[in-house]
Amino acid sequence: MSDNTNTPLVEANGLNTFYGASHILHGVDLTIGKGETVSLIGRNGMGKTTTIRSILGLTPPKSGTVKINGKDMTGAEPHNVSKMGIALVPEGRGIFPNLTVRENLQMSARPHNGKEDWTFERVLGIFPRISERLDNMGDQLSGGEQQMLSIGRALMTNPELLILDEATEGLAPLIRKEIWGVVKMIKETGIATLIVDKDIKSLLSISDKCVIVSKGKVVYANTAEHLDANPDIHIQHMGV
Repeated sequence: MSDNTNTPLVEANGLNTFYGASHILHGVDLTIGKGETVSLIGRNGMGKTTTIRSILGLTPPKSGTVKINGKDMTGAEPHNVSKMGIALVPEGRGIFPNLTVRENLQMSARPHNGKEDWTFERVLGIFPRISERLDNMGDQLSGGEQQMLSIGRALMTNPELLILDEATEGLAPLIRKEIWGVVKMIKETGIATLIVDKDIKSLLSISDKCVIVSKGKVVYANTAEHLDANPDIHIQHMGV
């Protein structure tokens, strides 16, 4: 692994990914620097989740490369990608319904590169709502509580990169606001984040860089400020 601080945390180049015979990603490039917050934007079915799955090794690309901290991890097993300091908060939350809140958190706890910044107590400190539900089973939580648990569980791995796939989808406005507040706080601790969400306003307020994917291709990659100053770009690619 490279110690060079200029080495990108994630560098994906020329990703071509298929589901069966369907060609989904067409030469996608995506770079995430250490501590950088990147939003991945696009209409449904344009390749955002497939990009995430390609990086994580869940759907390995047929061609192209994925480097993490300078190490080639193209097509590596997902658990080996995770060990490189990548944590996913999946669409649909993916918590274990038959485990308690406490068990969901504790089963994922591990240091990364000797760091154990995110302890059980620290995670509960940012999610007081779930600290009151420690002995409840995962399926006894509200949707918002499940999302908090999913984020907390990912933080327990002490990641360098947190990937959030539709983290505020289907949640009540107050809960969404709370989640965005937590994401902002996570950014301030120096963890890099890759965020997929439909809330463009919130994405622009928190992101360093925005990448728009359309029909499996990157059609825009620039700063959040540039995208905010050019609303015609959102309208062209997002209809918003």
